[in-house]
Amino acid sequence: MEQKEWFAEWFDTCYYHTLYKNRDEKEAANFISRLIVNLKLPKNAYLLDLACGKGRHSITLNQLGYTVKGVDLSPNSIAEANKSANERLSFSVQDMRQAMSNEKFDAIFNLFTSFGYFDSIEDNIRVVQAINKMLNENGILVIDFMNATKVIKSLVLSECKVIDGIDFQIERKYDGQHISKFIHIRDGEEFFDYSERVQALRLIDFENLLIENGFEILRTFGDFNLNPFEENSSDRLIIIAKKI
Repeated sequence: MEQKEWFAEWFDTCYYHTLYKNRDEKEAANFISRLIVNLKLPKNAYLLDLACGKGRHSITLNQLGYTVKGVDLSPNSIAEANKSANERLSFSVQDMRQAMSNEKFDAIFNLFTSFGYFDSIEDNIRVVQAINKMLNENGILVIDFMNATKVIKSLVLSECKVIDGIDFQIERKYDGQHISKFIHIRDGEEFFDYSERVQALRLIDFENLLIENGFEILRTFGDFNLNPFEENSSDRLIIIAKKI
């Protein structure tokens, strides 16, 4: 049997959602609201939430009055997201490296470090090219990524968490290209091991990737309050780009 890529396996487990259950939903909603004000998207815009997980950002965008489609590689996440579907909010399983046929969007959102999962730079290019194909002329791309410089500088190498009676032992490392997280789980008498592996992409990497594949970077931000990006200190790297 062909082994699944780490993200296809880990993101489709219940343990992934347990480990990250304390994400700040209010902060996420406030971030989306600020973004929409900044982008000045018309209310008839059709939006794509690329790698949407269970759809929390999609739901917020829809509540703000937009028609939204959310896609993710995880069937379990999409099944959960579909519980919130309505006539202007839909979800489907999709690999971000492949463009959806017969779908065009005014803006595409790729949020919460949902990029750089792959081993090859060629896969990054495939993602950006797929995004370009799915955007209308002058369409907007929003990428919200970790600030790799700060993450590497403050990397916590080992920690333990107990959530809902489940033990998570987490180890992290940076190998010069990827930031990896190894998750060892004890759930009663059962033991599981998963991993996360994300490319340590910096602003210059995104600049090269986007400019070479039909985008112009309009502005960057360094946190969910949309303060300016500072490589050594910002919590996030948020990029606003336009298809050209």
